[in-house]
Amino acid sequence: MTAYDPDNIFAKILAGEIPSVQVFENETCVAIMDAFPQSKGHCLVIPRAASRNLLDADPAELAATIPHVQKLARAVQSALRADGIRVAQFNEAPAGQTVFHLHWHVIPMYEGATLGAHGGGMADMDELKAQAQMIKAALD
Repeated sequence: MTAYDPDNIFAKILAGEIPSVQVFENETCVAIMDAFPQSKGHCLVIPRAASRNLLDADPAELAATIPHVQKLARAVQSALRADGIRVAQFNEAPAGQTVFHLHWHVIPMYEGATLGAHGGGMADMDELKAQAQMIKAALD
């Protein structure tokens, strides 16, 4: 297995070196809006612990992060009135992983709407900020 690269984009976001539209943060993880969303309200949950993906992650870190994935999924569904929520997590390039720091996608699904491509076009930052505010309000 390839070693973890501490210079990946999510490590830089966690270190505050690259800006993101944040939904919440705590000692375990950070939730941000996906800058290349597949659907309106697509978020990412990124554990602070350094691991390439699920395959090399510490089980205790996984256990600490999953409740936050669930909490975000509930808030996204409520705030954006999604008909369903897809939670996805990719492991290595052949499986679709493009950033090699463990993360979960929380993707709102809307009846009749087509899902965009993974890593497709970049979103409008003002739209992402507005969506983040709606999700933050649903978290409170």
